[in-house]
Amino acid sequence: MDDPNFTFIVDDGGIRLDKLLAAHLDGISRSAIQNLIADGRVTAGGRPLAKSAKLSAGQIVTVSMPEPVELDVLPEDIPLDIVYEDVDMLVVNKPKGMVVHPAPGNYTGTLVNALLCHCGESLSGINGVLRPGIVHRIDKDTSGLLLVAKNDMAHRSLAEQIQSHSLTREYRAIVYGNLKDDTGAVNAPIGRHPSERKKMAVQLNGPGAREAVTHYFVEERLQGFTYLRLRLETGRTHQIRVHMAYTGHPIAGDPVYGPKKVITQLNGQCLHAGLIGFIHPRSGEYMEFSESLPEYFSAFLQKLRVKEYE
Repeated sequence: MDDPNFTFIVDDGGIRLDKLLAAHLDGISRSAIQNLIADGRVTAGGRPLAKSAKLSAGQIVTVSMPEPVELDVLPEDIPLDIVYEDVDMLVVNKPKGMVVHPAPGNYTGTLVNALLCHCGESLSGINGVLRPGIVHRIDKDTSGLLLVAKNDMAHRSLAEQIQSHSLTREYRAIVYGNLKDDTGAVNAPIGRHPSERKKMAVQLNGPGAREAVTHYFVEERLQGFTYLRLRLETGRTHQIRVHMAYTGHPIAGDPVYGPKKVITQLNGQCLHAGLIGFIHPRSGEYMEFSESLPEYFSAFLQKLRVKEYE
């Protein structure tokens, strides 16, 4: 049976508890963290802590995870493109258009519904009843590879790798315009948009903004667009989409962060999580998986190449 407690030592003092937990529990949603604090499950020296508590360096914080609650989400026999699977985890190639976990308006047809059918009860319970096994996510209209944990041990190990920036995550994207340099990095903190709560934004001095770093490499320059390979150093919500829009080169087809005239044929942003590498939670072996470009992406890329030589 997995240990339901997670303990860590505070490195730097003066940070609010909720922000500190968000850093250490990167595989757990913000609302789940707030619930853990409200339920008195986050303690130091045996005393429950308030979300506004500011801790001192060297303090030991313990998070007591609740027992998994029976899911209301139903298994659905939806085909999964499983790249790798063992007793601890899966690597899944998510298609464009599939939502990762249930949320208002999307309680069926999600990756979680499919996982519940494929794995039964063999999914980690750390990230709450609506996100069993989900260590990290990619957006509905982003295709590509993501990790799924079958038990809490694997979930913690993979989440810690995300937090320590040791997980390898590479994406492919087509962006508007011509980037000046062949390689570069966008180092700009990301937080909730100040007025549009469903959006994220670069917040250079905003409250709640978190460090975000995206490295990019030009693969091909095309007429009016650039084909990029991108590597995440951090993994914030909408990070690549926000960072590329911030540089003035939003992702083609992005209806949220791109220009008002959207390329509708793409049905969302032209972004693919093509490579993922990690230390296996049980064996300690480094594993890496890659997935070729999906048809929607390669077709658009070929269309741009043809246009280039017209």
